[in-house]
Amino acid sequence: MAAAHEHLADSADEVPIPFRQAVEALRSARLRPEIEIDPTPAPKRLAPYAYALEAAVVEHGTGPGDEVRDLADGRLVVLHNPAGDETWQGTFRVVTLARAELEPEMGADPLLPEVSWSWLTGALDARAVGYGAPSGTVTRAGSSYFGALAAREPATQIEIRASWTPAEGPGGVPDLAAHLAAWCDLLCQVAGLPPVALDMAPRGGVVPLPQRRGSQPH
Repeated sequence: MAAAHEHLADSADEVPIPFRQAVEALRSARLRPEIEIDPTPAPKRLAPYAYALEAAVVEHGTGPGDEVRDLADGRLVVLHNPAGDETWQGTFRVVTLARAELEPEMGADPLLPEVSWSWLTGALDARAVGYGAPSGTVTRAGSSYFGALAAREPATQIEIRASWTPAEGPGGVPDLAAHLAAWCDLLCQVAGLPPVALDMAPRGGVVPLPQRRGSQPH
């Protein structure tokens, strides 16, 4: 995972309380042990306040010296505009990317885009999170190899880009821990991992607090 790199506010008091509390709640997300997650630089121009995480579904080898493989990876960005946004239909927006390499049989399925989108909505529904105005794309790309790479088998990659507006709870604060957990469920599904009972996932955590867009990196 890339090292964390934050854009800091001049004063923590400048960060709106709902945004700060929403991002702090990410620490309470219950994530599977295969998930590795880190803060990453947030986009500067999409909203007055933004916070981003990157994650990977990791497979560790069983023996000494075995390599670690990323089965899927992605990015989750939390956007906040205290004034609201007509397109979002709210003051928060969750923007995500999930991608993985698929088995050839799955990659050839003509219903793959529809099924993949249902994985996202199903993950959100399974976590019982409130959300609205979902939108996104599912992209399937095939790779064939030639020349010095001709020995490689053809590969199919899938990329799911999606965004939705999380329902706001008391104080205008959405339960971002549940949204993060649902997104990580999607990552595990595209990685081909078997499902687990939701209450069996161990507690994970992420660190730094929300940072204000537009400040200088350190």
